[in-house]
Amino acid sequence: MGSFLRAADFQCRAQLPRLLRPAACGGGGARPSAGSGMERAGLLAPSPPRARATARVAMVSSFATELLEIRSREPSPSLHVLVVPGNPGIVGFYRDFVQALYENLGGQASVTAIGHISHGQKDYEHGRLFSLHEQIEHKIDFLEQELLHTEQSIIVVGHSIGAYIGLEICKRFQKKVIFFVGLYPFLTLNKNAMKQSAIGYVARSSLLSKGVSLLVSLIGSLQASVTRSIVKRFLGSSWSPTAIDAGCSHLLQYHTMRNVLFMAKTEFQKLHEEPDWNFIRAKQAQIAFLFGVDDHWGPLTHLEEISRHAPGVALSVEKEGHTHGYCCTEAGSFWVADYVANLIKNQMLIGDS
Repeated sequence: MGSFLRAADFQCRAQLPRLLRPAACGGGGARPSAGSGMERAGLLAPSPPRARATARVAMVSSFATELLEIRSREPSPSLHVLVVPGNPGIVGFYRDFVQALYENLGGQASVTAIGHISHGQKDYEHGRLFSLHEQIEHKIDFLEQELLHTEQSIIVVGHSIGAYIGLEICKRFQKKVIFFVGLYPFLTLNKNAMKQSAIGYVARSSLLSKGVSLLVSLIGSLQASVTRSIVKRFLGSSWSPTAIDAGCSHLLQYHTMRNVLFMAKTEFQKLHEEPDWNFIRAKQAQIAFLFGVDDHWGPLTHLEEISRHAPGVALSVEKEGHTHGYCCTEAGSFWVADYVANLIKNQMLIGDS
């Protein structure tokens, strides 16, 4: 939870020791500077991407699943990037990001964003609620169904709670998944965050969850221009038109909001546990995280904890002000897409286009 309540300082910082891999501090391979990334993302990215992502609904283990995808221009691509959203798990929020990432990779990799069950526009599951565990199993089923039989290696990119889900995917498919990027990761509870406490209070109450869901569905039932105005004013004053459209069509549905809150409830139950440090340490050369400066879902104290447990993980701090919900703005989507693409290129997983 938290895709809408909240990219990287590539310089070494003395007050946060060993936050970046040696390559970022002058040892090993080269890493892009914050300036070069900003120039690419801030100056070049406003031009609309040439390729357009295609939306489709696939049946994954009998569950209707919204996908957003762009196929590689290569006849036999070696890589497939899987984007796992936060909560809400609405792929429409990630359209600008998916398209920019595809272009930044030169069309050499296919990119797919997979939505969460019953976070879609239609109530395909007739009011059923799905937990964090069920959403994880759903993503694993998708890989088994659509990607494991191919020759392509997989890179998983997870946002917010999608970073937690992405790590679980990596555990299950350690040979197939060759790299993982966690964006503004929500991996463990932040006991000092009042917003998390408030959301947890609502999510734990069936009565409050139903009330909130009824309210948002009422807003969603208003005239389209009125709904759009409300969303823009109270949720997305800086949102892109794409994000506002997704919010109006998907988020303001009773079944979606109920599932958003139920999933949040199960997130808070599960994330009382410590991250799997043994796995992260074992795979640290294949893992990278991007944190925000003022992000209560993934505070810098969590970044420091990762650095202590797994110093080989690539850790970066975003200081450009794009916030946790980067995917809902064009500037945030372009910046983070540039960051992820550079990580992939610097890992020599794909060549410069």
